[in-house]
Amino acid sequence: MTETVEKKQLLHLVFGGELQNLEGLQFKDLSKLDIVGIFPDYASALVAWRAKAQQTVDNAQMRYFIVHMHRLLDPDSKSA
Repeated sequence: MTETVEKKQLLHLVFGGELQNLEGLQFKDLSKLDIVGIFPDYASALVAWRAKAQQTVDNAQMRYFIVHMHRLLDPDSKSA
């Protein structure tokens, strides 16, 4: 008998944009933020983040981030 165990969704947002300076986290133009997507787990978000970071490696001010949305949606949860 095969039993399917559903994996809990731990949503992650990958986005990026060009920073005003390398020391801060202020974006030059919020209207130009690149929303890569929302992913069901950290591993798939990391793959997307690496791909976008590699594509923009020549622009030192371009940064991509992974936001742990599941932590924002359920701050009392003990999920990673």
